[in-house]
Amino acid sequence: MKKYLYIFRAEMMSALQYFSNLFSGFIGYFIIIFILLNLWNYIYDDPTELINGYTKTQMIWYVIITEILWKIFNGRKFCRQICNDVKGGNIAYNMNKPYSYIGYVLSSHLGEGLVKTVAYVAVGMILGKIFLGTFPSHSVSSLMIVFLSGLLAVIIDALCIIFISLISFYIEDAHPLYWLYSKMILILGTMFPVEFFPTALQGIIAMTPIYVICYGPAKLFVDFSMDSAIHIIIFQILYVLVAYALCLALYRKGVRKLNVNGG
Repeated sequence: MKKYLYIFRAEMMSALQYFSNLFSGFIGYFIIIFILLNLWNYIYDDPTELINGYTKTQMIWYVIITEILWKIFNGRKFCRQICNDVKGGNIAYNMNKPYSYIGYVLSSHLGEGLVKTVAYVAVGMILGKIFLGTFPSHSVSSLMIVFLSGLLAVIIDALCIIFISLISFYIEDAHPLYWLYSKMILILGTMFPVEFFPTALQGIIAMTPIYVICYGPAKLFVDFSMDSAIHIIIFQILYVLVAYALCLALYRKGVRKLNVNGG
């Protein structure tokens, strides 16, 4: 565990040195929130009106949180790194290290993600206060649960990207698969809550990573309840265990493939 904490800390310090690179991302984040704010202002005639169980304020906060998560993920760069390790043979170098490759890339990704989390949460809260003038009501304990749900969401997304990227052991390029995954998360999870989709589709979405990556943390932030929190956290933990097991199985099978082929 100490090895992974060291990797995590090293990547976090590296991200802090290039903190200024985040400012261009802040501009894009502001533009997206501004556009969606005006969209929901147009849709909601009355701020207290409920649409599928959400007020205008809740809907805008939902988008603010899901866009924060989207910015933290940075999946394209992460996917490219792992695909290049597989295709370039660098993964063989890491196999001889005294740590798990999956643990290494996950710790590295989370180290960079922590810096982005602090930055984008600060920006998101400021924009929410400016545009809405109020925050959702939370206790210290409920905020800790929301933070835990957000952390688990980032871990699940990272594991999903690792799994997709490791498919590079078997196909020439896994980037198209990541593109499909990212667009599914963006369209079905980031812009609209699950309740906005047809009833038949809601059950399907609830069984996908969208539910635990985007919907769960955002739902708890805008409309917290302990029953929902327990359900979402348990579902997220199960997803972490299953996703990690699948990543490990795919990695080991890919390593055996390399050994058999003399790679």
